[in-house]
Amino acid sequence: MKRLQKFVVTTMIGGGLILLPIVILVFVVKIIIQFIDNAISPLTQLVEWEIPGLLIDVIALIAIILLCFLIGLFVRTRMGMSVFKYIEREWLEIIPAYSTIRDIVQQFSGTKKAPFKKVVMVDPFKSGVKMTGFITDEHEDYCTIFVPTAPNPTNGFIFHVHKDHLEWLDIRTEAAMRTVVGMGVGSQDMIHQNVVEEEPEDREPVEIERTTDR
Repeated sequence: MKRLQKFVVTTMIGGGLILLPIVILVFVVKIIIQFIDNAISPLTQLVEWEIPGLLIDVIALIAIILLCFLIGLFVRTRMGMSVFKYIEREWLEIIPAYSTIRDIVQQFSGTKKAPFKKVVMVDPFKSGVKMTGFITDEHEDYCTIFVPTAPNPTNGFIFHVHKDHLEWLDIRTEAAMRTVVGMGVGSQDMIHQNVVEEEPEDREPVEIERTTDR
């Protein structure tokens, strides 16, 4: 019974983390459309010309794209980044789940570099079930492995595993993290194309080649 309860709760939380950014986006778009509609309504009454709702939606979409571009342009400057960091620290991080959503989006998009050295497959319990892990530290013949949970990679487990018990993956940590956030999507290419027998050297790892079904 406890297993079922834990499964239901974790599944609901995982689904909520996926839906929350979408809901926020829809909510913001709705607010912008309503704002533009309210701003245009007095003008339409003056000229006695009714603007179609579809045109308002198009104008709102263009406004959102332009707003995103201007904000992105602003935060590329030193002053803009300082202002954003201040707003994020003082107000945004107070919002529940903001930090989690931010980390998930950044890891998924690859804009945030994962603080990990290499990617491995590990079976810490010798049960035949392999997990995607990330090397966080190496000491003599052992490695410290972080195994993140899906779809929230900010939580996970720490294992100390002998190097002989690891399967090394010669791919970027960001690419492997995207499979975690995507709840396993892309794992087939990650595993079958990039497993190497020995620990990869410190060089540029390969990207996952995405394949399409024919």
